[in-house]
Amino acid sequence: MVELLRCELFPDDLDPSVRFYVDVLGFHLDRDERSSASPYVALSRGPVRLGLARRDDVVDVAPRRPPTGVELVLEVADLTAAHGQVVAAGWPLEEELTTRPWGLVDFRLLDPSGYYWRITTSG
Repeated sequence: MVELLRCELFPDDLDPSVRFYVDVLGFHLDRDERSSASPYVALSRGPVRLGLARRDDVVDVAPRRPPTGVELVLEVADLTAAHGQVVAAGWPLEEELTTRPWGLVDFRLLDPSGYYWRITTSG
């Protein structure tokens, strides 16, 4: 068995998060339980798995961003296409395409709940 990492995120509103992950980042909606007593959705993009569980009253989203939070990194085969998809969706970028000192190229954005994403080439 190949080991994989699945992340669980906790937005206060699942609808804009689902739109972001499906329409902006190109994830597939695998399971949709937004109308259940414990709202949850499961998303995938190839082997990448992401769960979203609604949590009320997210008071301060600032800790979700580095340096105090976490940086979620999505390595993609075609960075130009991924960047084009985000731009075409009209989603604001935190940082445009940038070549980093360590040799990788990436761009960065925030999801609707303030989670910080780096979309990059594989290293």
